[in-house]
Amino acid sequence: MRTLAAILLCLVATGPLYAQRNTPEPLTPDQQDKIAEAGIDPVARVDLYVKFLDDRADIIRSLIKRAKSPARSQRLDGELQNFSALMDELGDNLDVYSQRKADIRKSLKGLNDGVQRWQTLLKDLPSEPGFELSLKAAEESNNDLINQTKQLTTDQEAYFKEHPDQKGQDRYEPQ
Repeated sequence: MRTLAAILLCLVATGPLYAQRNTPEPLTPDQQDKIAEAGIDPVARVDLYVKFLDDRADIIRSLIKRAKSPARSQRLDGELQNFSALMDELGDNLDVYSQRKADIRKSLKGLNDGVQRWQTLLKDLPSEPGFELSLKAAEESNNDLINQTKQLTTDQEAYFKEHPDQKGQDRYEPQ
């Protein structure tokens, strides 16, 4: 009886570890280093995320042109999952910058252009059984990012029009 309890305890304890291992890391180690180097500079970080998403979009475009195969579908599935995760990570960063009242208007212009490009890419991507769910998740992430970017652009323009002395700030500092 104790052996059975010990085995069950081990299975329950290793479950979260297995889930963590299968969670994709959307950034390469080099990209992680670049994000770390950008530090707390919100404009630089947003610009890097846009660049990294464009790089992912280029990979997805190149895979679309390849002949249909199970390996291609599996690779597209993985790339779309990473693409979604990266968009979600960017959205989380935008939430932080919004709360901090960081002036990221310069980066939002490039981001607005990027989300439109990514939306076109995802709409043009043929849906196939091998990556259908990942495609839908990527479309949802992109739509969320489009809405967030539009709202943030409006909020930033209004805030910095009302507070011109705080233009270019990294974070809100009570005065």
